[in-house]
Amino acid sequence: MDRQNLTLLTDLYELTMMQGYFRNMDRNETVIFDAFYRSNPNGGGYAISAGLDQLIKYIKELHFAPQDIEYLAGLQIFDQDFLDYLADFRFSGSIYAIPEGTVIFPREPIVKVIAPIMEAQLVETAILNIMNHQSLIATKASRVCWAARGDGIMEFGLRRAQGPDAGTYGARAAVIGGCIGTSNVLCGQLFHVPVKGTHAHSWIMSFPDEYTAFKTYAEMYPSACILLVDTYDTLKSGVPNAIRVFQEMRDSGVTLTSYGIRLDSGDLAYLSKKARKMLDEAGFSDAIISASNDLDEYLIDSLKVQGAAITSWGVGTNLITSKDWPAFGGVYKLAAIMGEDGKFIPKIKLSENSEKVTNPGNKTIYRIYDKETGKIKADLICLVDETFSEEEPLLLFDPLEPWKKTKCKPGTYTMRELLKPVFVDGECVYESPEVMDIRDYCQKELSTLWDETRRLINPQKVYVDLSNKLYQIKIALLDQMSEK
Repeated sequence: MDRQNLTLLTDLYELTMMQGYFRNMDRNETVIFDAFYRSNPNGGGYAISAGLDQLIKYIKELHFAPQDIEYLAGLQIFDQDFLDYLADFRFSGSIYAIPEGTVIFPREPIVKVIAPIMEAQLVETAILNIMNHQSLIATKASRVCWAARGDGIMEFGLRRAQGPDAGTYGARAAVIGGCIGTSNVLCGQLFHVPVKGTHAHSWIMSFPDEYTAFKTYAEMYPSACILLVDTYDTLKSGVPNAIRVFQEMRDSGVTLTSYGIRLDSGDLAYLSKKARKMLDEAGFSDAIISASNDLDEYLIDSLKVQGAAITSWGVGTNLITSKDWPAFGGVYKLAAIMGEDGKFIPKIKLSENSEKVTNPGNKTIYRIYDKETGKIKADLICLVDETFSEEEPLLLFDPLEPWKKTKCKPGTYTMRELLKPVFVDGECVYESPEVMDIRDYCQKELSTLWDETRRLINPQKVYVDLSNKLYQIKIALLDQMSEK
């Protein structure tokens, strides 16, 4: 994890293609690649973009160190003149991206790379690896937080993550998606996010009895005293002993601030309601009841419906691994090649599956909002040279089913361009915000979604439309391909 130069974090075929382009230097044209995804994760109605800061660091450090060249030479598939080229390699292209924390939808470019094809090809794998993982976890976290209906969600899945990187960067993404903090101390150090935690069952078991364990912990952490009450018997032992300790703290003059209990097993709805009654009757109505134990958005939603008296949630395995949807599915496709006249020639990939037919050309994205509510009406993918006016009518149509149309009347909608310049001619022109600032931005972004789009099951999709100009180019390319 300490290695900043991730240049060899790539698939071998990126390098073999690079050597092929190198052998045909007239084919090192400037090209455009789009990174996008086709289906919302977890069967949801949206996703959250995350990972851009790590992408930026990757591009900044992109170079082949002497040991990298030595390793590649040892594979005996690369010629010396190509290896000499790699020794002086630097990224000279431009990158545009949707900022982290932004709500995103299928088929729209999250990242757009404009660079000589050798450079654009090399960065494919790392871009997808970084953006796919963090966008997946940020999206999962936003769903879990939605299910909690405003309660705090703490991420604590490090020990179940697929390795240190996934645990640390996944925790970062989870905070972007809405978690109030993480148990991962390294994540806290690297990204300045809150770290939270209590104690394990082993703490209780290491003492002669449960009361002594609670008492000792409370004396050390009086202002952050959340006691794990299910080691032996939650209602007969754990909660009564916690109440005893809380009463002794209060009697000794300790001001109880952040205190309460944690449930980690059993019927969480039943136990939390019983525990709430016991705490209230003892005079501790402000005591927190937190819960863990293989939680996800569906279980939390169900517990909420059952009236569980839980207001704080610790979510681990199912969040940090996105267990029910373990891959984001982002792809990276060629969209255009620069011709001799300096203009981009649109390119398209065909498929028998209409969802896999790509959108050609040099594109950008406009988000269209309902002016009255501030909610998202649709996203519009168009060519970069197209202009629009909010004071003119805007016709939107579904590119897969073009008879489905919506006409936005002048003055009833607003537009915002999503793609921002990150690198221009090899120089970084974008400064990433702090993670907690991205989290705040993400919460504002999520508030622009209709509740129908955020629901966990069978959500209403947000339409991603094409401008008429882009649509006509796409149809013309499809017609050309069918005639061959």
